[in-house]
Amino acid sequence: MRVQSRHLPEYRATLDKLAARGLLYPCFCTRADIAREIAAAGHAPHGAEGRGLATTSPDAPATGPVYPGTCRRLSPAERQARIDRGDAYALRLDMAAALAEVPQGLSFHELGEGRLRCDPAPFGDVVLARRDIPASYHLCVTHDDAVQGVTLVTRGLDLKPATSLHRLLQALLGWPEPSYAHHRLLTDASGRRLAKRDKAPTLQALRGAGHGPAAVRAMAGFPDPA
Repeated sequence: MRVQSRHLPEYRATLDKLAARGLLYPCFCTRADIAREIAAAGHAPHGAEGRGLATTSPDAPATGPVYPGTCRRLSPAERQARIDRGDAYALRLDMAAALAEVPQGLSFHELGEGRLRCDPAPFGDVVLARRDIPASYHLCVTHDDAVQGVTLVTRGLDLKPATSLHRLLQALLGWPEPSYAHHRLLTDASGRRLAKRDKAPTLQALRGAGHGPAAVRAMAGFPDPA
């Protein structure tokens, strides 16, 4: 099993590669700063999965304002002065610069659907690292898929939009492209998604309660193969 916390220097090296190509910049804005700037510009805050405020969790909510690029406009001297002063900052991907470095028409292969077009631009200048999170979920999973030789990535349907961003990172860093399979989400009787953070029952707990494989498959909505 690959434990991400044991590989932080590898993620740091990847971030350094992107920074050396001018594809990352430090952002000193707080979430409140971003919301205020968007409101002042006359636009209601809105967003899509992973936009602007990425975290290490794949369960990050599909909310949060799209980053308006405030710190992208800072001069190198201003950036360095704030870093030297000890201001907290995140590292954002310059989406426009990144897209200019990859071929147009990025796509990915989805099992059962064929080639699907990617559109990473709506993510905006997504966060790839910050002080409390040395590497974002998006950076970690694409890096780890590459170094482990993963050929098929299987995730929940809620993460399908993030594949566009992952394909962009793969193209920027010369990583191989796996195939993808996004499955429907498992939910409880009320339709709420089952998730560890909500203390949903585990397979071990279900086994402990006496449920066999056929019963568990039935709970998940899969017919008994027999």
